[in-house]
Amino acid sequence: MKLPPLLSGILIKRIKRFMAEIRLDDGAEIIAHCPNSGSMLGCDSPGNKVLVSVSERPERRYRHTWEMVRVNGVWVGINTLAPNRLIHEMLLQRRPAVFSDYTTVRREVPWGSHSRMDFLLSGGRSQCYIEVKNVTLAQAGVAYFPDAVTERGQKHLRDLQEIVRHGHRGVILFLVQRMDAERFMPARFIDPEYARLLSEAWKNGVEIVVCQALVTPEEITVVNLLEPTLSV
Repeated sequence: MKLPPLLSGILIKRIKRFMAEIRLDDGAEIIAHCPNSGSMLGCDSPGNKVLVSVSERPERRYRHTWEMVRVNGVWVGINTLAPNRLIHEMLLQRRPAVFSDYTTVRREVPWGSHSRMDFLLSGGRSQCYIEVKNVTLAQAGVAYFPDAVTERGQKHLRDLQEIVRHGHRGVILFLVQRMDAERFMPARFIDPEYARLLSEAWKNGVEIVVCQALVTPEEITVVNLLEPTLSV
């Protein structure tokens, strides 16, 4: 997925989750939109190098959007809107191989009366519902999700189990937007209920796919599939 030209700067501080104070390389200090509702544990330290995009839309209050941060020698994609765009591109190309049988891709598809799944694939042997999660937290070579307690994420795992009970494929797809991890685990030390539900969902037929992306200032590209580990 190609990215627009980005501006470089230094993070001064994150403000109330959805804003960040940044000093650009030219010395200008700006307030940028932070498109990430998580804790951004390990990614929001003052002094970290960051990259921001610039919007030309006049109605926007903040023209800049925080896109990525430099941590542990790698770029980490923090924009939670990017994963769905990237995965959509891949699904249209019938990638990764576990989705190659499907010919039709729909986005933001309702399930039940109060839920939506990120993608619905059809044209294969069975319909396939996919929920995508952005992963930015990594420690000692392990990528973790979530980085904060997520009741919404817990609900998605229950919905995916219901989808499987109705005879469809249900997939939770984690996109790890950093290259300093070699495996993936649920963050039991942050949200033990999510970790429990992920193991339960897997035992009940929900598939877990973990894609790892190389994040650069020019583009974000999926380069690996990581093996999930559900328990220590």
